[in-house]
Amino acid sequence: MTRSYLVEAANVLLTRIKRTTPLREWGLRVVQRAGLKKAQVAVARKLAAMLHAIWADGTEFEWRSAMV
Repeated sequence: MTRSYLVEAANVLLTRIKRTTPLREWGLRVVQRAGLKKAQVAVARKLAAMLHAIWADGTEFEWRSAMV
């Protein structure tokens, strides 16, 4: 279930959210190269890595400092 939630979050980030973020820009470049489905999985994987890093060290996520 977690995997499907991550892919859904990636889909929303790529298709519905208009706010510019480094992750979204990176994902849109992947869309141009490889297509939407592969980009969704790639962005979902990056989201999972970010969440794991946040949970592992206990930091709080900040939009302004979000780097890909």
